[in-house]
Amino acid sequence: MLVSAWFILLPITPTTVLVLAALMRRLWLATVPLTAGLVAQSYGLRNTGTLDGIVFFGHRLGGFPGTRPGGRLYDAFGTCASMWWVGLGIAGFSALVQLPINERRGAAAAQPA
Repeated sequence: MLVSAWFILLPITPTTVLVLAALMRRLWLATVPLTAGLVAQSYGLRNTGTLDGIVFFGHRLGGFPGTRPGGRLYDAFGTCASMWWVGLGIAGFSALVQLPINERRGAAAAQPA
């Protein structure tokens, strides 16, 4: 989220684009281990592979429809800045709704695999 905000606030130059690309390459899968660990902790290890597949399929399925509104914002304003700000707002909202997640070890995680 901070990298995206940094990118929006700076002038777009070849250098800022390359730095953004390098940083996003390092960060784009940063949530996978955290999500997989939370799934395993909540539901146990027996079906973790299947549940992780469902979770990440849901992420792709949810991300796909976002391309059309992004294109419409670009068509309306002639710039990608509004699309980036909407994305940052969604990311901030996502972070807030995840705060109440209880990460204590549950009974499901205690089941043998």
